[in-house]
Amino acid sequence: MSARLNTHSEGATLVLTISNPEHRNALGPELYAAGVEALSAADGNPDVRSIVLTGEGSHFCAGGNLQRLLANRQKDPSVQAESIEGLHSWVEALRACPKPVIAAVEGSCAGAGFSLALACDFVIAAANSVFVMAYSNVGLSPDGGGSWSLARALPRATAMALLMGGERIAPERLQSLGVINAVCNPGDALTQALALAERLNQRAPTALASIKELVNDASSAPLHTQLAAERDHFVRNLHHPNAGEGIAAFMEKRPARYR
Repeated sequence: MSARLNTHSEGATLVLTISNPEHRNALGPELYAAGVEALSAADGNPDVRSIVLTGEGSHFCAGGNLQRLLANRQKDPSVQAESIEGLHSWVEALRACPKPVIAAVEGSCAGAGFSLALACDFVIAAANSVFVMAYSNVGLSPDGGGSWSLARALPRATAMALLMGGERIAPERLQSLGVINAVCNPGDALTQALALAERLNQRAPTALASIKELVNDASSAPLHTQLAAERDHFVRNLHHPNAGEGIAAFMEKRPARYR
């Protein structure tokens, strides 16, 4: 059975489930376009306030399918290049989506699966989950933005240990380094991710979209440029009905009703 991406809704949260359980949810090209399409549809749907990415069964994602990679060695290099471009389109869509994206990780989170989790805005991981950038273990280098994310999130020595050394790293250690948000009991990652999503769903989606865009741009923007962007977002949000509702709700000591 080929890998597929299942979707369903939990209230205002869209749940995307990587489904290839017999191969620990290993990835395949058929997933990538589906991921981009699902995020694009969510972007245009005001009923969707947040997104959770998870894996079917007891694993998040074991990365690429080694049998498929072996087969691609017998094909023109453009075949693998095209496949990676599909993965990268999905990663970019996760980063660019204006709605919060939460990874719910159980079991294996390896290779490109680790890269996908890093592309999300929040990561909730089970205490027995295993994070590993396994590329160098089989003579390969990273894809999916793994080197980009880890180089920004970690000291160089730690990033090198993960990327060059292929070392496993426990979720508790990643939490202490600020790479993931929370560690939970095994089997509870999706429940905890949905609870976080529900809390975010109560906030103004316009403000959350601005915050995500500002944070995404901050690492490469000079201070003057970032200040100008903050000014523009603030003014736009102040004049949106959500700010009027939020300020009124705060002053009236009632829950806000954002749209």
